[in-house]
Amino acid sequence: MKKDTVLLADRHMATLDSMRGLLKTKFNSIVMVSDETSLTEMLPKIAPDLVLVDQSFIVTRAPDVVSLVNKFDPGLKIIVISTYEEPEYMQQCMSSGASGYILKRSAAKEIIQAIEKVLSGGTYVTSNYGFSNRKDAQAINGAKRSTQKKD
Repeated sequence: MKKDTVLLADRHMATLDSMRGLLKTKFNSIVMVSDETSLTEMLPKIAPDLVLVDQSFIVTRAPDVVSLVNKFDPGLKIIVISTYEEPEYMQQCMSSGASGYILKRSAAKEIIQAIEKVLSGGTYVTSNYGFSNRKDAQAINGAKRSTQKKD
């Protein structure tokens, strides 16, 4: 069954186009933005089910793009797509509220699995990530992310 809307945020049109191609069977509506202004305008207008965002997406209104998206809806599912393989980048994104982190080099193979996991309430970290052992990766990918808002 298709979900309603996904918001793709990346500065590179080629990346946006390839992601749209991968997702067109999963979502009724795919909205693409390539700058912060468009991102902040579209988030409240379309109320997406999911945001897929490039980690290097430039923002000025928050410490990072995940924090910016969370300002609009703290419960929104966010998957970060990144070229950065170092653990501190993944940890920062997950600490800021992302539900998933995948590497661009493996996105074509993993994006659908990551989306399904995140939309069902779990977290997802790319299988190509440099974990010291399989148990660490399974612990992260088996975790559930709380999306309850605090009063």
